[in-house]
Amino acid sequence: MPRRLVVDGTTWLWSVRHRHRNRHDDCRESLTLRRADAPHAQLRLVFRAVPGRLIRDAYWPSGALGDTHGNNLNLHEPGVVRRFLDEASARGLLPTAHGVHEVDGWPLFDALAVRASPGQDQRPVRPSSRAVAAVPAVEVRRTLRPSR
Repeated sequence: MPRRLVVDGTTWLWSVRHRHRNRHDDCRESLTLRRADAPHAQLRLVFRAVPGRLIRDAYWPSGALGDTHGNNLNLHEPGVVRRFLDEASARGLLPTAHGVHEVDGWPLFDALAVRASPGQDQRPVRPSSRAVAAVPAVEVRRTLRPSR
């Protein structure tokens, strides 16, 4: 099920997937973006597992991207997706015609990593000992009302 992101009055739908071709060959993470009013014109940013680049595997959670310089982003965070959308728009990559337009996402990652300031949507991705994504702890607070 795609998630929704509203930017300047335009609703965008986005999803993250991890894919393999031929079992473990061509391992890749992808972020797909499309306007809600134009569902057949899609932009797919593809992040392939290549030397110097890190994507989800048995030790990193879903949506994790990184490089060997210590830069990392999580494709499941709406703020990160918004930054990818803005960068794709600035580069003229947003599709206007019917079809899926696949683009190498690493140049956009590099642009975002250069501009990222410490602590801004760039939380460290920690390896896990399991193949499934670790769920972050959530603090639950109860509001106690005085009894009458």
